[in-house]
Amino acid sequence: MSLRVFLLINMIKNIIFDWCGVIKDAAKQQLVLINKIFVVYGRREISLEEMQNTWEQPHMDFYNKYLPEINAKEQAALYRKFILEEKTPDATPGIIDLIKSLKDLGRILIVVSSDLSDTLIPEIEKYGLAGVFSEVIADVETKEPAVRELMIKNSFNLDETIFIGDSNCEVEVGKKIGIKTCAVTWGLVGEDRLAKMNPDFLVHNVKELEEILK
Repeated sequence: MSLRVFLLINMIKNIIFDWCGVIKDAAKQQLVLINKIFVVYGRREISLEEMQNTWEQPHMDFYNKYLPEINAKEQAALYRKFILEEKTPDATPGIIDLIKSLKDLGRILIVVSSDLSDTLIPEIEKYGLAGVFSEVIADVETKEPAVRELMIKNSFNLDETIFIGDSNCEVEVGKKIGIKTCAVTWGLVGEDRLAKMNPDFLVHNVKELEEILK
């Protein structure tokens, strides 16, 4: 381990998680939802690989690549309809135990997600994480203002805070604000694209994530 990596890891006290694609193992579910929306508009279905190669956040940047005619209100209505019909995916293997152990170590844990509160809050309950997070912020279209507000409200030190996500959004937001960034490769964006974004950490499994956060 290099001295730089050791110092980065040693200072982490505040951990901001994206939800879908990080804690919720949701890549396959998201693909199903995307393709259901595409079918409504008469578009072809895409593969998991294509989704991971083209996904962007804010999510309307992705949808408008394929459906220039869809607006945010229409997309939101269809997404809500279809996701409420779906069974909740399991959590990413191993991540629940990691989160609980981080809580026991005194880390401050927060969720900032574009997921619907209608689904996210019940998922927290289902995964046994009720009361674990200091704050849960859902229905976020643009994450930068939400994270900036968190930093100010809680007087978080930039050097002690990390944003963990599975897309361009969390890396870009973290870099703009000046906090550490960690991209996980089991979510909605493929590893090659994540690597090009140059996050502070790129992790391939929960064990690697644990080594960084603990």
